[in-house]
Amino acid sequence: MLQEFDERNRDLVVNVNGRLAHRDEAGISPFDSAVQGGDAVWEGLRLYRGRIFRLDEHLARLRRSARALAFASIPSDEEITREIRRTLQANQMTDGVHIRLTLTRGVKITSGMDPRLNQAGPTLIVLAEHKAPVYDASGITLITSSVRRAAPDSLDPKIHHNNLLTSILAKIEANVAGADDALMLDHRGFVAETNATNVFLASAGMLGTPSAAACPEGITRGTVLELAAEAGLECQVGDYSLTQLYSADELFVTGTMGGIAPVISLDGRTVGDGSPGPVTLRLNKLLADLTASTGTPVT
Repeated sequence: MLQEFDERNRDLVVNVNGRLAHRDEAGISPFDSAVQGGDAVWEGLRLYRGRIFRLDEHLARLRRSARALAFASIPSDEEITREIRRTLQANQMTDGVHIRLTLTRGVKITSGMDPRLNQAGPTLIVLAEHKAPVYDASGITLITSSVRRAAPDSLDPKIHHNNLLTSILAKIEANVAGADDALMLDHRGFVAETNATNVFLASAGMLGTPSAAACPEGITRGTVLELAAEAGLECQVGDYSLTQLYSADELFVTGTMGGIAPVISLDGRTVGDGSPGPVTLRLNKLLADLTASTGTPVT
């Protein structure tokens, strides 16, 4: 799976701390904390028909993450939403858009990792792109990466931080193996997530998903759990081994970038009959209905 350039994004207008500029002219200081040490938090948002799905939940997670990293100041939800609106209006965007929202600790007075060097306030970056769901609706393939997710006492995944090197290393392994993405285990050997998405399995009509001990509590993951409960599908959140995923009737992954995507192969083993299963298709339909009818108006 390789995302392709969308010609509609050639002349994007990007928002950096309220300054709107062409993508080729937008700039961030080399003294910014995101450049100096990946010291930033982020959210991925999706725009459907002028509405952002679960915006409040995304902004709440952004705020929790920034607080956990002891950011001295955080823009209000109203300020952030205003800058999102300005960016979408500048690009004349209303649908089929993915928004990468980044909040860094800000610009330092001199290079170094000490947060006390940050005295100018945070940097807010709004990057909106025309981008359809990135995964093939007919199914994706996974391999298991040798790279493990960090334990929560090392780098707590509840902080939605910009340190994505483990994900990048896992994705490199998937690329080399010719797979779409890489499944990642936690420090104990249980399944955590993929390099980019949360994971679900279905066996005998029952759903399961790994606990969030070593992976972010995805907004789409939480939505799927809600939809499953409303549809009468029991879902158990807990520890799952690779063997349980190998023997599952269905596997699928969830995330803002791609919604719900079926998994048709894991480590060379065909999942089910090699096509999207009934539980996956049912939840996908429920999610599509929800995103089409709810969300925060921003255009």
